[in-house]
Amino acid sequence: MLYTPRTIALISELFHPPLTPDPAPIQKIHNRMFQAGDPAYSSFAVTPHGAVLSNPVHQPGASSFAGFLADRFQFREELSSLTYDGFALRVGDVAKQVCELRGIQVFTAHQVTIRTLINPRHFKDSRVYLKQGMFGFDDETKSFAREPHLYGIRLVFPQRPGQPGQFSLRVESCSNDPRSLYIENQASFGPVLVENGLASIEENILDAYKFVVENTVKFIACFDAPAQTEEA
Repeated sequence: MLYTPRTIALISELFHPPLTPDPAPIQKIHNRMFQAGDPAYSSFAVTPHGAVLSNPVHQPGASSFAGFLADRFQFREELSSLTYDGFALRVGDVAKQVCELRGIQVFTAHQVTIRTLINPRHFKDSRVYLKQGMFGFDDETKSFAREPHLYGIRLVFPQRPGQPGQFSLRVESCSNDPRSLYIENQASFGPVLVENGLASIEENILDAYKFVVENTVKFIACFDAPAQTEEA
């Protein structure tokens, strides 16, 4: 592997026609989880916006929950130990159970967000990697009379036959860790008919993740070469 990606966020939002939030079906699913053993979520709560299943977190910025709002199911794992494939399975399984109990027949759209950090191999500072390695800038930034604090690029990839998702990709320096590159892929997919099964939901999550750790990483490696390393 070219790099060792450190995934910091896995988010899946399944949009459906608006429904009045009803916590009873979600509580029933939570009870099932405990009866089956090793529940995916340890806590159940009712909020003004809908029912929430969650796990305790132990560091700032972390989250592990599934929220069932009036117009969507929202699953979030941030700074969590859950793997991307485990996340895909969890989203598919819980969504299927909620659909059965609430009579949801269609998801009008599916949005997946993947956030990952990687370290360039030949640059100590991701800002220098982007400025010199990827963009090939020299003194052009002197036009601003100050050096940018953050460098980045955004690319949008439309749907194509055999590639159903639209991907909005960001590659930026990381303000909290200059050594790391921040990568975000926000993927948008079309409607999902529940009667056809929810396998496509899991596939969407896997496709969005692979676009980061395979396609995007290969792109980043094109500019990460010893000959382009910043001066010591």
